Amino acid sequence: MSNVEHDPAELRCGGVATAAGRQYELLEPRTVPLGGPRAMMVGRTLPNRDRRMVGAWCFADFYGPADIAGAPGMQVPPHPHTGLQTVSWLLDGEVLHRDSLGSEQLVRPGELNLMTAGFGISHSEESPVGHGPVLHGVQLWVALPGDQRDVAPHFENHSDLPVLSTADGSVTVLMGALAGAESTARTYTPLVGADLSIAAGRTLRLPVEQEFEHAVLAVSDGVFVDDQPLARGNMLYLGRGRDELSVRGDGPARAMLLGGVPFEEELVMWWNFVGRSHDEVAQARAEWEHGRVAADPDGRFGVVHGYGGPALPAPELPNVELRARGRMRRPS
Repeated sequence: MSNVEHDPAELRCGGVATAAGRQYELLEPRTVPLGGPRAMMVGRTLPNRDRRMVGAWCFADFYGPADIAGAPGMQVPPHPHTGLQTVSWLLDGEVLHRDSLGSEQLVRPGELNLMTAGFGISHSEESPVGHGPVLHGVQLWVALPGDQRDVAPHFENHSDLPVLSTADGSVTVLMGALAGAESTARTYTPLVGADLSIAAGRTLRLPVEQEFEHAVLAVSDGVFVDDQPLARGNMLYLGRGRDELSVRGDGPARAMLLGGVPFEEELVMWWNFVGRSHDEVAQARAEWEHGRVAADPDGRFGVVHGYGGPALPAPELPNVELRARGRMRRPS
């Protein structure tokens, strides 16, 4: 998925509270268009100005459930990525992925599409012809550590993820490990990503890694984390040091658990690039624009075949130098 804003920027939002010695920081989403001003809208909780990352998770979009009956639905033209992994997860509907490696994959609910950009890749995402009436899901990015950020790009689809089921609900482990279940999806830093489905009026209690920081993104109404209410589309940052997580459903509820070892490297995140310096990002932008205009299949980002429209042009770089930033804002 692309950040299609013409002037990509971070935003101040959220607040911090504590209860019984635990940290709770609410990250409220800002609304941005996906694929153009007439396209569907998504809520973005990461990055924000004060809390930019949770572990290596550096970007989180939530959308739906959106009524796309008779509408184009998701239409994201070919666009580039560097230095990250994209994680596509659906709760309802379907999305067709194409990339410059030649991958073409229809992702459905319960399946993980994982694309590692590494040194450079381009891809498109769209609701297929004859798509269903509802689209509901999340798009996440994982930052690659410095010594792995230029790995060769690759694509994975995982349709047989580990699922833990109890009377209180079920847990699907997308990436990493949780409660003894481990995904086969490739990771580059210690992290976890899981879909929590909570039965009405029940509470899921999950063991979690104490050295990880964690956050929960509500993808339905009726989610409570440690009895803290969490509105649909909002994320609750939980800090680190806990060994158990409690998530309750007021009715049948869904939430995403994200966590990982705090990512201590400073990053430059601009448009669809994750780098370490202004010059690195500027070079990626220049190479994308050259390859896009020339439709160069041998360029850094290659060419996506099969999408019925032009590739996305990169926004202009700002007039000031892009600065590397840490996972959280330092007090001024």
